[in-house]
Amino acid sequence: MDVPEERGEAADAPVAPRPRRRGRTAALLIAGAVLGLVAGTCTGYLVQAERRPTKLPPLSQPVVERAKGVAEPLSAAEDRRLKTDGDLRELLLPRPKGARDTVVTAGTDGWLDLADYADGYDEPGEMFSGLVSDEFRRAAVTSWRVGTTYNVEIELAQFRQEQAMAAPGHAEDAHYWAEKRSDTRSWPIPGTGDGMAYVHDTPERNAGYLPLYSAEAHAWRGDIAMNIWVFDTKPISKEKIMDLAKRQMGRL
Repeated sequence: MDVPEERGEAADAPVAPRPRRRGRTAALLIAGAVLGLVAGTCTGYLVQAERRPTKLPPLSQPVVERAKGVAEPLSAAEDRRLKTDGDLRELLLPRPKGARDTVVTAGTDGWLDLADYADGYDEPGEMFSGLVSDEFRRAAVTSWRVGTTYNVEIELAQFRQEQAMAAPGHAEDAHYWAEKRSDTRSWPIPGTGDGMAYVHDTPERNAGYLPLYSAEAHAWRGDIAMNIWVFDTKPISKEKIMDLAKRQMGRL
């Protein structure tokens, strides 16, 4: 009598998403400006637990004749590695004129260490080990406030990428969480390949408080993942988030 094969349910089961990334400062950014407004969640992103291996090219490749002469070294302006291996904070967008400190400033002197960065997730303890596996190197952050309610936070997270391409994975995960929110519009960020900007048209609402609108943008370049969050008590335009995203990516 033939015994039916058991189904590999464990292998076929989808990988459960890790805890999502949340805006560390969102609630307090607005709270101090509008007398205790609670921001709620401001989206985030997961880090993929598993990825399918990338198919390798065939070993047999056409023979390319070696060029003659000595190649000239890249200039400092052309060598992106010199830029990204320097002070990462210098690649962040500068504050606009007239901008003020946010109610709460993330990180220390513009830096987020591994523990600070992990604290930006719903489950910091779990994500700490996940970021170690992702070869987290360092992260820089800036934030500012214009008027009383318009707040911006920008993060640049850099990964070593010796074992895997973590930066594009983080951008993909950010897209996943942003797109899960209802009443969301999105647009590609020019010049980034798969970078996206999002405007969430339905605000977070809490009884007794002003509504909290948000927008975000996520992209990557090389070993750096970029994340931008914007919060306000008024609707946020596509032009505002897109302008920030394009100018920030232009610096990478």
